[in-house]
Amino acid sequence: MWYLCVFYHRLLEYRKPEFESLAGLFGAFDGTTTGLLEWKLPEDHHPDSPFHFVNIPSEEIARNIASRSILVKGIYELWGDGQSFEELEEAVKSYPDERKLPYLSRDSTFKINVESFGKVISFEEQNNRLQKLAFVPFKGRVNLKKPDHNFFLMDNDDYGSENGLPPIVHRRIFFGREIGTADRKILQTYQLKSRKYLGPTAMDAEMAFLMANQAQVRTGKLVYDPFVGTGSILIAAAHFGAMTMGADIDIRVVRDGRGPDCNVWSNFKQYGLPMPLSLLRADNNLPPWRSGLKEMFDAIICDPPYGVRAGGRKSGGRKLLKGVVAPYTVPDDKRTGHIPSTAPYSLVECVHDLLDLAARMLVTGGRLVYFYPVLRDNESVDPNFPEHPCFKLVASCEQILSYRYSRVLLTMIKIAPYTEDIAEAARIKHLEFKENHLKWLEDGNLRSAVFEPADIHINGSSDAKFGTKPKYRGKYV
Repeated sequence: MWYLCVFYHRLLEYRKPEFESLAGLFGAFDGTTTGLLEWKLPEDHHPDSPFHFVNIPSEEIARNIASRSILVKGIYELWGDGQSFEELEEAVKSYPDERKLPYLSRDSTFKINVESFGKVISFEEQNNRLQKLAFVPFKGRVNLKKPDHNFFLMDNDDYGSENGLPPIVHRRIFFGREIGTADRKILQTYQLKSRKYLGPTAMDAEMAFLMANQAQVRTGKLVYDPFVGTGSILIAAAHFGAMTMGADIDIRVVRDGRGPDCNVWSNFKQYGLPMPLSLLRADNNLPPWRSGLKEMFDAIICDPPYGVRAGGRKSGGRKLLKGVVAPYTVPDDKRTGHIPSTAPYSLVECVHDLLDLAARMLVTGGRLVYFYPVLRDNESVDPNFPEHPCFKLVASCEQILSYRYSRVLLTMIKIAPYTEDIAEAARIKHLEFKENHLKWLEDGNLRSAVFEPADIHINGSSDAKFGTKPKYRGKYV
């Protein structure tokens, strides 16, 4: 059945992918993991419009999506629409009585919400518009607090005036029954400014919950973040009922924080969420899992370090990586306070290791959701994102951060098993990265590309001139 979906006017590229991920989570695609919904725009509306028609298999699925979504304002059963109240009346009267009458009976209560996209309507104007709905045969009583049925009257009167959208030709008025609405209060509860323990790269609550929705997190699932930091992503996953597990190369983050009452664990305690099963001091470049361990996680969600706010690190100092010194064995009496040495970790190697980890440790059908940085060229993004034989890319959502730099949220589904051939190819690539450590660091210097002038050459090489396609971007090898 077709429903009217009204989105919040923000993070425009994220709206449909989040909606479709949730539709899959709630069973809209008959067991398939990569289905797509059918969408239509109202007449004269721009694709960035907050108003969309969407075909959803059932009202229950629509209600579940609305209650869980971060970017859906509401989903409605449309009884009629028109360019004027006269056209609206004709459309509503022609809507089938068997669909309307059960919600207009004498023994029911109702409330009508009046809104207009792009402006706030005065109380007087709301009453004027409600008077024009006299043609709807309501027989029940009004209840503004806890009605049995909610209705909506909504228009796009100021569409495009102050919202960055092209103006439409005609005003359009929508009326119908509310199926479900989002609860944005969740973002107020988890906002960073009130969180007990924060780091410089803590993921904001809205994005963390979006990532959890893209990963189809739910009760009973096991979610892993290999760059856990202060735990923002795992907090969102735990809110939706998942079991969580995280790792970080900085032992001070996962063990100490800022004291016994200000650490990752205290963040979960603050919100009354289940504690993570474990927080590991672990290196994404040298994962700690025993050989033979596979398909452990239902989702891996992370924000890899890509060198703008914080650079990636891996085990071993520069001299150790070059083979100048032998590996150091920490004496037993110094292990408790020991902080292992680390070296810079290029993005291309980090993404290679992340994909290999996910291919091995995710269950079939599990999701990998992570951010990938891009440098922009004439406001466009090269769609050549990392690839892997075990994964299918199902969504890419860009978030523009500056005129030269943005990040894209990639959602990948594991569709094939992790074979010995894939493992061997990953091992060989790992050795190649180790042997050419400095080369990869120079070629993948995102911070220099973002913050240096466009005509500056990297390392003085004519073929390394800053452009819009960093050398580390490309297919997974």
